[in-house]
Amino acid sequence: MSTVGEFPSLHFPPDSIRASREESSAKAAFLPHNETVWKRAKEAWYEHGLGAVLSELVNSRAEVPGWLGWSSSAGLAVVRWLGSLHGSLFPHLALSNEDMIATFAENADWYHSAIRAFCWHPHIHKFAVALRDNSIKVYSRTSKIVPLLKHKVQKGVSALAWEPQCASVLAVGCQNCVLIWHVDPMSLSSRPSTTTCQVLSRPGHSPITCLAWSPHGKLLASASPADTAMMIWSASTETGVPLRRVGGGGVSLLRWSPDGNKLFAATPSSLLRVWETETWTCERWTNLAGRCQSSCWSPDGAVLLFTVADEPVIYSITFPRDADVVTSVKAGSKSAVVCVDVSQVAVEVGEEVLNVGGSVHSMVWDPTGERLAVMFTADPEKGTTSQLIALFRTRLHPVLEIMPCGFIRGEPGVSPELISFQESFESGALLAVCWSNGKLSFIPLMFVPSDDVNRIPRNGFGNGTVFTGQMFSQQ
Repeated sequence: MSTVGEFPSLHFPPDSIRASREESSAKAAFLPHNETVWKRAKEAWYEHGLGAVLSELVNSRAEVPGWLGWSSSAGLAVVRWLGSLHGSLFPHLALSNEDMIATFAENADWYHSAIRAFCWHPHIHKFAVALRDNSIKVYSRTSKIVPLLKHKVQKGVSALAWEPQCASVLAVGCQNCVLIWHVDPMSLSSRPSTTTCQVLSRPGHSPITCLAWSPHGKLLASASPADTAMMIWSASTETGVPLRRVGGGGVSLLRWSPDGNKLFAATPSSLLRVWETETWTCERWTNLAGRCQSSCWSPDGAVLLFTVADEPVIYSITFPRDADVVTSVKAGSKSAVVCVDVSQVAVEVGEEVLNVGGSVHSMVWDPTGERLAVMFTADPEKGTTSQLIALFRTRLHPVLEIMPCGFIRGEPGVSPELISFQESFESGALLAVCWSNGKLSFIPLMFVPSDDVNRIPRNGFGNGTVFTGQMFSQQ
């Protein structure tokens, strides 16, 4: 059984972790300048695509045939014109790679956060944290050794994902690629060799802002807001298949359903899709008020919750529980339904009054389907704070019920930046919170499952008994 005491109290002071040097400036310092134009063009292709290749050829006219320099200049003009046209429809494409990561990463303050990404292993008591210096640390209940993962292409880390059916495989979403680390849990080394790491990349598929493993662990999905195709990788063969659909301007968010039958894919525009994973067909939901900001599946894969940027509501889409795999997606709700209003409210916290609510930044549903944690976006103009995490009590049967039950607050002036439920906690739910001061805390939520409430005797704090104590105690 997992308990809170099995996990260390961690603190990564932001001032002690320096951001790594930008890739472009580092290259200028160390890259030999006697490389051939063809080698530079090849590197530009792998890192930034066709436009970068044409730009390199135009800037190196003295080293290429005249006809190639002229045609490259004309081609670059066409690419830039098409890019400006595309950018007018999808403004996020004008962002730099780092700005795009900061906009679409799960972390609420990716630029300044000491902890940029966090991920529990689904079945084993271990987790990984990605730090601002692009290093990754792996903590385990069964070992005092903390592996430190570093790689020369491990830049702009924004997402982590453990393979569900393996104790040692960790996927890392980076600025230009996906890394697959093989971290042997029996190894005594604290610095695994880069030879244990696979590099998965595809021209144009960057930066990576989201990863999702299929529950059976055979497939890995990766998303980039700059690529209209999401990639489905087979890590064992190091091959990938792009799944592309017209519209949306990219793919910004992925969530694989727990039953493995559906894959949710959001775009940077007001369009989202749910893929059926047997025939790889999809259904679309359009005309949202904005881009999808966050989403999560119910444990049975029958309910999808999602939020839209700058809207104080949580939407739901339901899918039939008894439908077969192929028809389950098409049989889903034809329109999203508002299930929770999280508009701004005033909350008394000690002697303070805080305005909480509004736009949702991220939300997570615990594996029992009993608790939903919601993290908000601060809005100085409206006076709302992001310091509080809202907790909701949820039930899936006979109908979906979502009811507020309390708040979680850290130290004064500190805001949450990442939240994640452990999937293997057996005594309720365990919420990991990464705070803006670099601290990582584990918050246990002890409760009786709703299905067991009616089995509790009435001569105690059971069904029909009113509890008059405080819900929260102040330390």
